[in-house]
Amino acid sequence: MEDNIKRKKRILVLNYEFPPLGGGASPVSYDIAEKLSQTGDFDIDVVTMGYKGLPQYEEINKNFRVHRVKCWRSKKELCHPWEQATYLVSAWFTCNELLKKKNYDICHCHFIIPTGVLAFLLKKKFGLPYIVTSHGSDVLGYNARFKYLYPLLVKSWKKILDNAQKIILPSYFLKNEIKRVYSQLKDEKLVIIPAGFDTDKFISQEKKKYIFSSGRLLVNKGFQYLIQAVSDIDIGYEVHIAGDGPMMEELKIMSEKSKTRIVFHGWLDNNGKEYKGLLEQSAIFVLVSDYESFGMVLVEAMSAGCAIITTNTSGCSEVVDKAGILINPKDADGLRLVLNSVVNDPGYLLKLQQLARSRVKNNYDWGVTLKEYIKIL
Repeated sequence: MEDNIKRKKRILVLNYEFPPLGGGASPVSYDIAEKLSQTGDFDIDVVTMGYKGLPQYEEINKNFRVHRVKCWRSKKELCHPWEQATYLVSAWFTCNELLKKKNYDICHCHFIIPTGVLAFLLKKKFGLPYIVTSHGSDVLGYNARFKYLYPLLVKSWKKILDNAQKIILPSYFLKNEIKRVYSQLKDEKLVIIPAGFDTDKFISQEKKKYIFSSGRLLVNKGFQYLIQAVSDIDIGYEVHIAGDGPMMEELKIMSEKSKTRIVFHGWLDNNGKEYKGLLEQSAIFVLVSDYESFGMVLVEAMSAGCAIITTNTSGCSEVVDKAGILINPKDADGLRLVLNSVVNDPGYLLKLQQLARSRVKNNYDWGVTLKEYIKIL
């Protein structure tokens, strides 16, 4: 008989977004799975979306495998609700086959909606318990993109939370957002674990006069305010923007009037050389989003030794704390003043860069956060 004490804990991981697809939650889910597999105590199968050119099956290491299912997905960086639905259907059949072959101990589901639907159904059929890591857009009312969809999901959303063993959240801000919608949810179910990070993944290289910003080009991300802030005069720096999304053309038109040079790089893989080079050489990183559940790009930028300018709301201020400059969202004038103060004071710039690097080492290194995930699992 198999020794249950010594055998590896078997985890079925569900996420419709997994590298190289998706935004900030995608690399986070990869890193959690990879770090757990490297301990030698966990055996992990990930079921995620397929995409053109990606292998259907991939073995990352002897304890970590990725299964990509056939579905509709038109873009790497963005996934529409109807595309997510095709993932749920295909993944249901793949998970059924896996569960017939292997006795999993727990399911780790990323996103309450849509992926939590699948985790809930698997629990109902197979009795497989699940935990959920929430990332932001899966919280009702959080993202304007889904404002017409959220009211249709209330009952299912609450049922998924009620049946989860634990709900893991990257910030107190997101915990408060969930409680705002579902005040009756038991507090003991909610666990705060910041997204872990390999603090040697990005290092500070010799800095160039670059201001870098990255993310999906959506209205709430605030790229338009960055462009407005640098357009009136040439501030002596170049602005580099990495990302794709529905605002791309509008932002490019805005940038044509800018006296400061603005460069659009399109979508970049945050594990790729181009993204790494840009971030490590950038002196300043700007993220002036209206809201972020956590803001992994801020952690990456702090690790790369960038001076951080971000908004004083949501998870942004929680991630950066006193290791950067916090401004009001939607405030191009305020951003302009702050940028001028930083680019014209080398001593202040260096201090901000050092503060950022110190904070990421002390608060977000995997040595700190992985222990918390292991406790839950």
